Amino acid sequence: MTDPVTTPYGSWPSPLSATDVAQAGRQLGYPSIVGDDVWWQESRPDHNGRITVMHRAADGTVTELLPAPWQARTRVHEYGGRSYLPVPLPRPRDGSGGRRRRGIVFANFADQRLYLLDPADGTPRPLTPEPPVQAAHRYADFVLAPDRRHLLCVTERHHTGQITRAIVAVPLSGRAAEDPAALRELVGGADFFASPRPSPDGRHLAWVTWNHPRMPWDGSELRVAEVTAEGALAHARTVKGGLTESVLAPAWRDSESLYVVSDWTGWWNIYHVGLFGQSPHALYPVEEEFSQPLWRLGNDPYAVLADGRLVVLHGHADLRPAVLDPEDAELTPLDLPYDSWLSELATDGRHVVGVGGGPATAPAVVRIDPDAGTGTPLRTGLDRLPDPAYLPRPTALKFEGRFGQTVHAHLYPPTNPRATAAGPAPYVVWVHGGPTSAAGTALDLTRAYFTSRGIGVIDVNYGGSAGYGRTYRERLRHQWGVVDVEDAQAAAHHLAATGLADPARIAIRGGSAGGWTTLAALTRTTTFAGGVSYYGVTELLAFAEETHDFESRYLEGLVGPLPGYQARYVERSPITRVDAVRAPVLLLQGTEDPVVVPGQSERFVQRLAANGVPHAYLDFEGEAHGFRRPETIVAALEAELSFYAQIFGFDTDVPPLELKHGTPAGWSLGGAPATDQDG
Repeated sequence: MTDPVTTPYGSWPSPLSATDVAQAGRQLGYPSIVGDDVWWQESRPDHNGRITVMHRAADGTVTELLPAPWQARTRVHEYGGRSYLPVPLPRPRDGSGGRRRRGIVFANFADQRLYLLDPADGTPRPLTPEPPVQAAHRYADFVLAPDRRHLLCVTERHHTGQITRAIVAVPLSGRAAEDPAALRELVGGADFFASPRPSPDGRHLAWVTWNHPRMPWDGSELRVAEVTAEGALAHARTVKGGLTESVLAPAWRDSESLYVVSDWTGWWNIYHVGLFGQSPHALYPVEEEFSQPLWRLGNDPYAVLADGRLVVLHGHADLRPAVLDPEDAELTPLDLPYDSWLSELATDGRHVVGVGGGPATAPAVVRIDPDAGTGTPLRTGLDRLPDPAYLPRPTALKFEGRFGQTVHAHLYPPTNPRATAAGPAPYVVWVHGGPTSAAGTALDLTRAYFTSRGIGVIDVNYGGSAGYGRTYRERLRHQWGVVDVEDAQAAAHHLAATGLADPARIAIRGGSAGGWTTLAALTRTTTFAGGVSYYGVTELLAFAEETHDFESRYLEGLVGPLPGYQARYVERSPITRVDAVRAPVLLLQGTEDPVVVPGQSERFVQRLAANGVPHAYLDFEGEAHGFRRPETIVAALEAELSFYAQIFGFDTDVPPLELKHGTPAGWSLGGAPATDQDG
C-alpha cells in the first residue's frame, strides 16, 4: 500500500461518487416470517425509490412479488410503515393437499387501495372500494383476524378537508371492493390509532390510541375491548397509558394479559399488563429504551416466542437485540455483527427476523435463531460494500452544553487511507429530523461521501432526541429553536476546543426538523460558516396551517399552544430573523412535499435574496419529504459538496454551484467572523 498523499481537506480522492451513493442502496424493512418463508419491503433505487415486496423461499430463492408500476407504500400519516402482510390463500377446491400457499395484501401507493396478490396468478385483486378522490382512503398496520377471513388495520379517510381514522375489518374475499358496506368499522372516535392486536382466543381486541394535540411519544393509551358474537366491540377500557405516559407496541402474552412498551418511569421499558385490574410490572426495568418513537405504523420492537421468551431490542440511539426471559428477568445479549437495528421484528414463534446493520456493515434482513444465538443474513441492502478503509468509525461523545446539560453525539472523522492533511479539519454539524428522533450509527453512504473527501461530521442527538429517556426528550418542550440550536452550537464549540475542527470552517446541515435547526442557528449565532437545509421549516405559523394532520399540532408541545403563544411562533421562526443571517445558505426542496411545503423554503430564499446573502435554492420536481430519485440525490450531493468547497476553500471536481446575490458586508468566503456572538 502506498503512503497517503498530503492534500487539502475536502479535496481528498474518494472512490465514492454521488452516483454510487444514489444507486448503491436498497432500503430494507418490515420483514415477516412463516416457517422457512420470509418476506420484506425493499426499495428500488433504479425505479425512483419504488417499494416492492420480496419473498425468500425455503430453498433460498428470492423473488420480487410486485413488478412496476405496483408499489407497496402506505400514506397513512404520510411517513409510510408496514405496507403489506402475508396471508393464507384458500386451499384448492379440488381438495388436493400440499403445502398451504400464501399471498400478500398490500397498500398500493398510487391509489392507496388494498390489494391481494396470489403469486401464482400475478395480478393483484382489489380488496377495498375505489375512493371518491384518488388516494383519499388509506390503510396501514395490518394484522390477520382470528377468523383468518378478514384483515384488521388502521384506515385514514380524507374528505372535504377533514381527516378521520378508525380500525376496520377488511374481507379477504374482495367483497368490499364492490360493496363498501362490507368494510366494517370496529372502533373510531379518536384522532389516531395504531397496533390493532386480537387476543389469541379472539375474544378481545387491543389497540393504541391518542388525540391531538399530543404526539404518540407525549401521551397515548392502550385500550382493550371485548369482541361480541356479532364481531362488534364492547366494554372498551384503558389498561395502560395516559396524558403523560407513552405506550406502544402491544403484544398478547396469553388471552388474559399483554406486553406493552411504556415510559411510565421515564424510559420505554416493556411491561406486563393484565386485563382484570392487576398492577402492571416492568419485565426488566433499566434506564434504556426498548423501542424507537412511533413515527411509522406497523413497528414491532420485540417479538414473543412460542416458549414465552421475548427477543427484544434495547439501547439508546442504537438498539441491539437480546433474549429476555420474563420468568427470571434475565436479559441475554445476542452477539451478532450488527450494532444498529430497526424496530421492525417479526416471529413465527421459533425464529425472529429483523433489519440490522452497523457503521461498516450493510443493512440486512437477518433471521435470528434465539436458541443458538446466531443470525443469518438473508438479503443485504448493498450488492457491494465500499472498501471499509473509507468508512468512518463513530466515536460516542458526551459533552457539556448550556447550563451544564449533557449533549450526546457521534463523531465521524475524515477517513481516507490514500490522503492526509495537516491541522484541524473542516467539519459539518449534522442535525437529525423529527425532532423526536435519533441519529444512530448505521452505515450511511452520504456521510462517507463527505468524510472520505476530508470533511468530518459530528451527528448530534440534541436535547429532545429519542434514545435517552423521557426527561431528555422533554428538554425540547416549548424550547424548539432554542435547545436544539444551543446543543448544535455546543457541538461546534467542542470540535474547536478539542482541536479537531478549524473553528472558521464548521458548517451545519439538517433535513426537515434538522433543516429548521440549521436555519435557526444561522439566524441566532455566527458560529457556522454556512448551512444546508433540506426541506426545513422556516415559518411556524404557516407550518401549523400547511402541514399534514399527523404533525398539525406537534408545535403545541415544541413551542406552545395557539393562539396564546403566537408571538413566540413569530419570534422563533428563522424567517423573522433572516436579516441576521451572515453566512451563505443552500436550500433543497421537493415540489410535492406534503409535510414541509415548498413555500417554506421559497419565502426564506426571497428574503435572503433581498438581503444580498449568498445562497442557492434547488427545487426538485415530483420529490416529496425525502428524496428518492437517483438523479435528485446526485444533484443534491454534488451541490452540497460544491457549497462546502466554496465556504471552506478547497477545490473539487463536481459541477460548480452558483451562489447568488453577492456578499453582504462583514462576511468573507473564508468563513464566519472570528468573534462569536450568540443571537
